[in-house]
Amino acid sequence: MNWHQTVFELIDMRSFSNLWFWIALAVFWSSASHWVLGVPWDMVLRAKRVGEQAEIDLQDIVRVNTNRILYIAQVSGLWLLALACFLLTGLAVMGFIYGLEFAQAVFLLMFPMSIVGFMSIFAARRIQIEEATGDLLRKRLGRHRFWTQCVGMISIFVTSLWGMYQNFQISPLG
Repeated sequence: MNWHQTVFELIDMRSFSNLWFWIALAVFWSSASHWVLGVPWDMVLRAKRVGEQAEIDLQDIVRVNTNRILYIAQVSGLWLLALACFLLTGLAVMGFIYGLEFAQAVFLLMFPMSIVGFMSIFAARRIQIEEATGDLLRKRLGRHRFWTQCVGMISIFVTSLWGMYQNFQISPLG
């Protein structure tokens, strides 16, 4: 017996029956909804509550992050889009056509996050066009966070359904 077989016997490599996958999924979406355009949500709440310097700090970090997001989108956006489409298509084919469960799990993590990535680019562009500050900036960040959480809830729901289906298919009951 080689070390590959030993490792695969010791660790369950099926994604949807693995507790670590579900923990990673929860942490993934929790982090995505906490970091809105790269800004921690507690910083937005502190700016609303305290004002003054906290508001200036919020505007500065949002300006830096929106500039960074839009610069990356302008300079290498097409290449990143092509790479993302290639990877997502490869994962979808390997997962849902060839039945590789790990590829299904990664696809169900990455596809919704790519939607959030596009939403972030549009939110950053809107914030810059409007030159949002104060209440308008917090409103834009809050709206982006809300839609990120909606995408996350739908993603977790679909992933849970697909994971249960996969586990029933492999179980003695399926």
